Amino acid sequence: MTMDMFASHDSTDALASGLLRKMPVSWVESKPVQYTLLVGENRISLNEKIGQKIRLEFTGEIRCLHCNEITKKSFGQGYCYKHFMALAQTDSCIMSPEKCHYHEGTCREPEWGERNCMQAHYVYLSNASGLKVGITRGGQIPTRWIDQGATQALVLARVSTRLMAGLVEVIFKNHVADKTNWRTMLKGTADKLNLAQERDRLLALAKTDLDALIEAQGIIAVQLLGHGDEFSFDFPVNEYPEKVTSFNFDKDSNVEGTLMGVKGQYL
Repeated sequence: MTMDMFASHDSTDALASGLLRKMPVSWVESKPVQYTLLVGENRISLNEKIGQKIRLEFTGEIRCLHCNEITKKSFGQGYCYKHFMALAQTDSCIMSPEKCHYHEGTCREPEWGERNCMQAHYVYLSNASGLKVGITRGGQIPTRWIDQGATQALVLARVSTRLMAGLVEVIFKNHVADKTNWRTMLKGTADKLNLAQERDRLLALAKTDLDALIEAQGIIAVQLLGHGDEFSFDFPVNEYPEKVTSFNFDKDSNVEGTLMGVKGQYL
């Protein structure tokens, strides 16, 4: 979608205007995550705006992130229907990696699949609203954890492809959640967990199924990690809300107030 951003309630000059995109993040250990809001060609440091009044106005125009054409409705977090149905990155196997069908020769975009799915992935534990299991490409560490609002994360396994990551994740899903409760995550910092202890517990619980998968796929395809450093993240938040309320630009084109913090991909 396209929007205008204003630095305060009463400002009439937009600080930025254009297509809204996912916020890039940067992180240095022991320091708060740094957020940048992308609006058109503008890059706004959100950490500097925390504690200030801001206003966001939806212009009423929705554009596809792939082709930039105007569309009446957005699908798959930013695509027109045509490209939602055509792109590999919007296929159902992206949400359910165990359904990857690249090896069957039916990938929507084999070259994209080669670059993004037929590469090393990691299965991890994280703590955002509580303990969960997830997967990510190596190049997405630690961005993936920050985007989901995790305060802690630890790698469980290194695997050869996205499909292998999905198969390992399915095994762990029998013993631990695979989703973040975003409302709980936004109410504050989750209770600190001993992730190394949780890793050892889950590896023991899943041993039979993991051994069978490794026997079938080979130790190169699935490498379990019984060691590794834990990551921890601090988010730039002055005050967490007691009650989480979402805004819908389809119902109200204006959102304004004091920016109290940023966590995950949420203002």
